[in-house]
Amino acid sequence: MNRSNIPIPDASRVELGQYDSVRTHVRQQVCDEVRKLERRIDTLKLTQAPHAEIIISAYERMIERKRGFLQNWDM
Repeated sequence: MNRSNIPIPDASRVELGQYDSVRTHVRQQVCDEVRKLERRIDTLKLTQAPHAEIIISAYERMIERKRGFLQNWDM
């Protein structure tokens, strides 16, 4: 089959909720990532690293985005 004839799936049509096992796995992964970032923030708050505040801020934005993802997908 010619590659130009292969249909490309529309990314906007992804139905994450179609399979409960996928939803559960994704939710667990994202929640684990949030917990790890929170632990890193706690560790950084105890250090005297010169750029700790910048890193903490970046981690906090990552956490907000991950929580937003969970909320948008009703997880």
